[in-house]
Amino acid sequence: MRMLLADQGQSWKEEAVTLDAWGQGTLKASCLFGQLPKFQDGDLILYQSNAILRHLGRSFGLYGKDQQEAALVDMVNDGLEDFIRHLGQHWGHVCPQEEGKAQYLKELPGHLKPFETLLAQNKSGQSFIVGGQISFADYRLLDLLLNQERLFPGYLNDFPLLSAYVARLRARPKLKAFLDSPEHVNRPISSRLKI
Repeated sequence: MRMLLADQGQSWKEEAVTLDAWGQGTLKASCLFGQLPKFQDGDLILYQSNAILRHLGRSFGLYGKDQQEAALVDMVNDGLEDFIRHLGQHWGHVCPQEEGKAQYLKELPGHLKPFETLLAQNKSGQSFIVGGQISFADYRLLDLLLNQERLFPGYLNDFPLLSAYVARLRARPKLKAFLDSPEHVNRPISSRLKI
């Protein structure tokens, strides 16, 4: 969400929540599904990351040029959701870190392959994940790929289209400024990952 807003030249106000504050339960009880993030756009209050991303996608024209592209953007986003769920199965509370890390690295190429294939099918990998304009799914994919790079430098060596895609998106001026900013650089990947 932050990458999307920054790249689209939008400003936002963020309220960080500490684990201690969350643990007190008052804020959690006030959240519709008992979880964050919470996003407010005027009178509209949304919970659930994917609902927020789709709202931003529609609001800024980042949801494909037509219904067919919108369906493909949704497919990519759902594929990313599966990838993120897979990541959670190997780290955090489910597996001991080293055991989970080894298994995850072994399975990682299989999770990257569909995205490399989608890029290859779209202008031979010289464009975005879907169509000819950036979509909310591109920001979500970039976020995931950049986090993987922090965890496993060089992991994209066998995925030239994904590697070039990351470099191309990362070079977008507003996005580059955000990615190089202290608020992004100093942000942990996740409070759940023991890194």
